[in-house]
Amino acid sequence: MASKPEPVYQIFSFRDSKTSPDPIFDLPDQCLGPSPAAIVIDNGSFQTRAGWASPAAQSGSPRLLFKSVAARSRGAARSETQIGNDIPNLEPLRWLLKGQFDRNVVVNFEIQELMFDHVFTHLGIESEGSVAHPVVLTEAPCNPLHCRQMMSELLFECYRVPYVSYGVDSLYSFYNNNTQRSLQPPHTGIVLSSGYHCSHILPVINGRFDAVNSKRVNVAGSQAASYLQRLLQLKYPGHLAAITLSRVEELLHEHSYIAVDYHEELEKWRSPEFYEREVHRMQLPFSGKVPGGCVSVEERQERRAQQLRRLQEINARRREEKLLQDQERLDRLLAVHELLEDGLLDHFHKSLVELNMDSAEELQSYINKLQLAVEQGRQKLLHSDGAEGKIEVSEMEQPMDDGDGVALIDSDFPDDALPEKPANVIQPVFNMAEYHQLFVGTERLRCPEILFQPSPTGEDQMGLMETLQYVLARYTPEQQEALVSNVFLTGGNMQYPGMKERVERELLAMRPFQSHFKVTMASRPALDAWYGARDWAMQHPPSGEGGAAEGWISRQEYEEKGGEYLSEHCASNVFVPMKITKPVPARPTEASATTLTSTGAPAAVTTVTSALSPSCPTVAANVTLVTS
Repeated sequence: MASKPEPVYQIFSFRDSKTSPDPIFDLPDQCLGPSPAAIVIDNGSFQTRAGWASPAAQSGSPRLLFKSVAARSRGAARSETQIGNDIPNLEPLRWLLKGQFDRNVVVNFEIQELMFDHVFTHLGIESEGSVAHPVVLTEAPCNPLHCRQMMSELLFECYRVPYVSYGVDSLYSFYNNNTQRSLQPPHTGIVLSSGYHCSHILPVINGRFDAVNSKRVNVAGSQAASYLQRLLQLKYPGHLAAITLSRVEELLHEHSYIAVDYHEELEKWRSPEFYEREVHRMQLPFSGKVPGGCVSVEERQERRAQQLRRLQEINARRREEKLLQDQERLDRLLAVHELLEDGLLDHFHKSLVELNMDSAEELQSYINKLQLAVEQGRQKLLHSDGAEGKIEVSEMEQPMDDGDGVALIDSDFPDDALPEKPANVIQPVFNMAEYHQLFVGTERLRCPEILFQPSPTGEDQMGLMETLQYVLARYTPEQQEALVSNVFLTGGNMQYPGMKERVERELLAMRPFQSHFKVTMASRPALDAWYGARDWAMQHPPSGEGGAAEGWISRQEYEEKGGEYLSEHCASNVFVPMKITKPVPARPTEASATTLTSTGAPAAVTTVTSALSPSCPTVAANVTLVTS
């Protein structure tokens, strides 16, 4: 009968890659000239990407890619701040790391200024006091006006840039991929983007971003990494310090996948054969030396002899140091005594005061004591050098353990009661390598699954596909057909294997019978936002006369219209004017008028009010709120 083949284990090692500092590039000649090339910055919450929008760099990648973190000790100078790749290993400095984001919105503009300094310096910009290049910057969908105002103030006032353009990163990726697929504008579709802190559902109708019906899900890559770290630390409490966030992110990016059918996939993991075949054994670094292992008698004697020699050396060194100190003090006291013998009484009394002594007799008694101590120290030093070898031999001849002679004293036991084990018996060896292995099984699919089912992490909100169904329900059937005909997936957290198939399966269950839809994954989910912004900047250069072109904000417009001003384009946020209602406390004398106003409001105002705020007896106010 043929034996079953041994299962093939998949053992992986953590790369623990360390970054090297970014070089300072030279400013390309083609980026200068009468119309300087634009600087494209994809300001991501996980990684920042920056480069030039020039024809020479059209086929290249971003010049700078670094994590959006800064490390600066409390009280350290600004120049001592480490940015991104300047930090070779994030874990020792994890408690010092700071970012400019709260979720996906920039709120810490001091860190953002350090990021801009790093980008402009390493791109080779050496001009003092200003950056003479237009800047294309990505921002969050529906970015708050205050955040855009602070960002514009930072770029125009601090760096004095001539033009700024803001756009949504996932919309840049959407239009870049539509151009690659030769789709004619205006484009209609729905974008599913998932980054490090948030995921978004962004509908686009006739080339314009529909900000009113867009939704955000507060589950993304950082929550999946924290969940995976918590699972592994509960599973392996002996390796808490080794399961770092950097290693967990490596596990998530390279060893996780999305299950097309989550429950069916979990049932497969019940099979021992499937488990042995699919589990990933992650090898943690360890030392091959076993603490407290089997040590022979000769090795124990050698270690004890080494300890004795070390102690003798320490004692001899201390004796020498004490002898030198006593000799120096004795020489000083003898020098003072010579002043008395020479008749220099003034100097003698002054020296006595410095030594905190009252009379010559006290000085003489101290001299006698020190002379005796110095002589005894010299004798001990000579005796210790001669007796070193004798002490070592006598210590080695002593029994290694006092308990070894207990059996000889007790006569109740026969001599052969405890037979010695033969030397050739093989003792079981503790496998240190296997002890330092993490068996990553169902965690490979459970952690990315929180994007569709956030409840295991404690988040009380809908998953990505449930939110997509809620967004689609706000449109007419014709608009729904147009939107689902171009479902676009982008973002660094969308790169799991099986993501596209899972979205297609969920859409198939969600959409009516025999309806059509198409799901497309970005060609480079993490980088297409930067490439899309670069292509847009090359196709829409800022004009030098008569203000800025569409999508660009000039310095003059910033000074005239304020920092909240946004010039819209195909990949930007949009202004949404809305009627809002102002609550008015009802008075007893005006009860009838209030009732009449709340019931007799126009239908359009009532509809907007129900969509934006809870229903309550209010008076419609003609106030326009501009949001983005």
